[in-house]
Amino acid sequence: MQEKVINFRGIKFYDMEFNYIINKLEKKGGVLVAPAASALVNIENDPQYYKALIKSDIAILDSGFFCILWRIFKKQKLSKFSGYLFLKKLISYLKNKKIKILSVDPDKIDSKLNKNYLIKEGLYEVENFVAPRYSKNNIKDENLLLKIKEYSPDYIFINIGGQTQEVLGVYIKENVSYNPSIICTGAAIAFLTGRQAPINYLIDKFYLGWLVRLLHGPKNVAGRILKSFLLIKFFF
Repeated sequence: MQEKVINFRGIKFYDMEFNYIINKLEKKGGVLVAPAASALVNIENDPQYYKALIKSDIAILDSGFFCILWRIFKKQKLSKFSGYLFLKKLISYLKNKKIKILSVDPDKIDSKLNKNYLIKEGLYEVENFVAPRYSKNNIKDENLLLKIKEYSPDYIFINIGGQTQEVLGVYIKENVSYNPSIICTGAAIAFLTGRQAPINYLIDKFYLGWLVRLLHGPKNVAGRILKSFLLIKFFF
């Protein structure tokens, strides 16, 4: 299969199917990111986040709006591959395998829900780490590195907010002695556990996740949706 990589401001977006991406991760490990449009617009004013995206090993096309803009301005069709869908496929792929998972969660409630969900789905070796509230200018965590050193997970699921999780993922990669697969899909697992808006395959396929999230929690989502339109300026 021919590798199809889209270079957007130095960020390597892979327009590839799940099997290709998982094979790449299993061979070399590394950081996978799934930046939303509302986060991508910040690459000019958040150099730490931008640097983390460039240093990531694989970026997937989480944003349907980005795919639409690319098709309009670059005359090239891209296939959306959301963090939600990737994580769902990954969990199914890892089912009943002797794989160690470390789930990095935003709070104790999510930690419990995430662990229960992963175990129910057949991922038996699951440990959790509740992330502190990281300072934007100092996203480091010695306690997390110690946990990783003691547990040696094969996969690390980082389930915290965008623009922080990517920086944390690269920090982990650069400070551990082996090559785990670090999956930065943020709130994707919360769609699966029911903690956030009820997204499903069809909603995701037809680029309607933004609408369901807007209806489910307009105060939290409306600003992000409007902000996403600033992505247009990068195509001029």
